[in-house]
Amino acid sequence: MPEPQNTYHSLIKTIKEISLLESAGSILGWDERTHMPPRGAEHRANQSSLIARLAHERFTAPTIGEMLGELESSSLMKDPHSDPAANVRELRREYDRRTKLPASLVEELSRIEVLAQQAWIEARKNADYKTFQPWLEKILNLKRQEANCIGFKTSPYDALLDPYEPHETVAGLNAVFAELRGPLIDLIQRVMNSSRKAPVEILERGYSAAGQEKLSREAATRVGFDFQAGRLDTSVHPFCSSIGPGDTRMTTRYDESYFGDAFFGVLHETGHALYEQGLPDEHWGTPLGHYISLGIHESQSRLWENFVARSRSFWTYFLPQARELFPAQLQNVSSDDWYFAINDIRPSFIRTESDEATYNLHILIRYELEQSMLIGDVTPADIPAAWNEKMKKYLGLMPPDDARGCLQDVHWSHGAIGYFPTYTLGNLYAAQFFDQAKQDLGDIDAQFAAGDFAPLLGWLRKNIHQHGRRYTAKELVQRVTEKTLSAKPLLDHLNRKASELYGV
Repeated sequence: MPEPQNTYHSLIKTIKEISLLESAGSILGWDERTHMPPRGAEHRANQSSLIARLAHERFTAPTIGEMLGELESSSLMKDPHSDPAANVRELRREYDRRTKLPASLVEELSRIEVLAQQAWIEARKNADYKTFQPWLEKILNLKRQEANCIGFKTSPYDALLDPYEPHETVAGLNAVFAELRGPLIDLIQRVMNSSRKAPVEILERGYSAAGQEKLSREAATRVGFDFQAGRLDTSVHPFCSSIGPGDTRMTTRYDESYFGDAFFGVLHETGHALYEQGLPDEHWGTPLGHYISLGIHESQSRLWENFVARSRSFWTYFLPQARELFPAQLQNVSSDDWYFAINDIRPSFIRTESDEATYNLHILIRYELEQSMLIGDVTPADIPAAWNEKMKKYLGLMPPDDARGCLQDVHWSHGAIGYFPTYTLGNLYAAQFFDQAKQDLGDIDAQFAAGDFAPLLGWLRKNIHQHGRRYTAKELVQRVTEKTLSAKPLLDHLNRKASELYGV
């Protein structure tokens, strides 16, 4: 019988080779969303589906299961948080999941997702949901098959949520969302009744794309993004993609009629990218070199976008630079007016452009519709009407067209059903982490005002990034903050800001 250490090395070598194959698929995905010509979609779908099938077949080979079985009963598992124990534990979870999925389903999902995404781009451009509806029907049918293959105790949504937020369930989400929903709706209503209005016209004075890009790049660099190990491009839907060590890519989109979209979008993606750049290179391709969950990943983007980049102290440092780039637009703008403008609370149609307070209501709409579609209470044909009804209920708005309604997000087109709730989890995690960082780092606002973001990044590297998947999300929150996850830090943060700006 082979020595456990030798078996472990063989397992990790194989897993890293599979990760290299999947990394090739990642670069194809990045290219598809940034540079691929539309007529290349069919060929790209075939490429992507082949890579997905090959990676799936290698990962689900019986030898992987045999090595995991040997290691699970070995002395290497004695310390549950050791490198071997953490890797084996997480690989077992992934192996068990993947072996339940037939290669034909994995391949078909990959192929349909590429084609559906191209269909979504055209449908969104034309504000025509009906052209995308058949693709959503295909996606939904395949995702139901996936949930049935994986199995679930209560809800098929649990099976689809788990890859994005391991160990989380609909029951757990419903409990934390209930803690958030009522107070959030009350807060927004109080803000809407306030006589104070944010001077948002400041952000609509015509900001050149070149100037926005320069300021965004400077901000990303200052907070710690390494452009020698990454890049920033444009795409229809902003995203961050980690290709591998030394290659983390972000995208954004520029709107010269509104400053906030690109700048805060870049800071958001930078938060994701900093997490990827902070994972240990030596563990790349294994669970210890992989982010914990999408909720934890989103906590990093939201922390930098909202808790840092929308703070007064951040703009103490960056507003003078913005004035140099946009002198005509900002010459008579006070720091108080700028701070109020970038922290405006106002219901809006587009999730990615929404403010901190209303954002989670956008997530509730999608979360509830996904569950309804899975169990058949809502069909894809019902989506535009169901979407608009929920927009009216939660945000008091009626989308004027599909592009500003049910077609605005890319996620359903690439099969990411179960993904949306991780955004709200990310907001909750971010607030709790940031509260702890402020306690540990002292006068964090003085550091930001001086353009010094290294202490915060160092704190995140030490407490979150370096661990990979050594801990579950719940374990990490408890370990870092000595508390279980709660909506209170986020609600406290939003209420403080609303009180300061709107007097409510």
